[in-house]
Amino acid sequence: MAEPVQEELSALAAIFCGPDEWEVLSRSETDGTVFRILAKAEGFMDADISLQLVFHLPVNYPSCLPGVVVNSEHLTRAQCLTVKEKLLEQAESLLSEPMVHELVLWIQQNLRHVLKQTETGSGSEKCTSTVSTTADDGLWITLLHLDHMRAKTKYVKTVEKWASDLRLTGRLMFMGKLILILLQGDRNNIKEYLILQKTSKVDVDSSGKKCKEKMISVLFETKVQTEHKRFLAFEVKEYSSLDELQKEFETAGLKKLFSEFVLGLVK
Repeated sequence: MAEPVQEELSALAAIFCGPDEWEVLSRSETDGTVFRILAKAEGFMDADISLQLVFHLPVNYPSCLPGVVVNSEHLTRAQCLTVKEKLLEQAESLLSEPMVHELVLWIQQNLRHVLKQTETGSGSEKCTSTVSTTADDGLWITLLHLDHMRAKTKYVKTVEKWASDLRLTGRLMFMGKLILILLQGDRNNIKEYLILQKTSKVDVDSSGKKCKEKMISVLFETKVQTEHKRFLAFEVKEYSSLDELQKEFETAGLKKLFSEFVLGLVK
């Protein structure tokens, strides 16, 4: 990691030092650093709005734009995506210098204006965007395994909404206690889905308190091959037997994926 980036991360950790304000989600020599900042900004009627901002700093940052994911219980998904677009527009003017703190300050000062643009329809109408500015060509497919769902109805609705917002197709599959999510779409949108899944309070713990998903694993990801089926929608499906689940994978051209990664979960 370049020294200026390390210095920026250290400064951010010192600035956002309150409870749950700062969390490093991942570090990689090849993919860069992903971290979360919790901040408050003034919305309509002078009300404070909590924002969860997830930044992805690629290895060549700050020569390229950071990836940004915006989430808030107080905003619609469309509003979150508009906030994200405005942050990336602002980041364009800050290239080649540390910019994360500047971006957080900017949205804290301008959130009300951004939301007003959304309300009047003058903001962008794009409903999807990517976590990184360097796109991976073509469709990708990713298989996820969830350990459990306590608040199943709410959890399923949230997964369906994220898939729709990010234009991802595939399946949310239940067979007994086995829970799998098969996602197909733009690789960067899949990355954004994973960040939302890991950083949002999507389930409840044993005491009924809202909690983040900490028991999700990525079983497999690859570029969609010619033998793979193109899913036209995202569907939630229940399977009564292992054979029925296997047929779903075989129909999708994923027989090898099933035998290598799924069978071991049910034996």
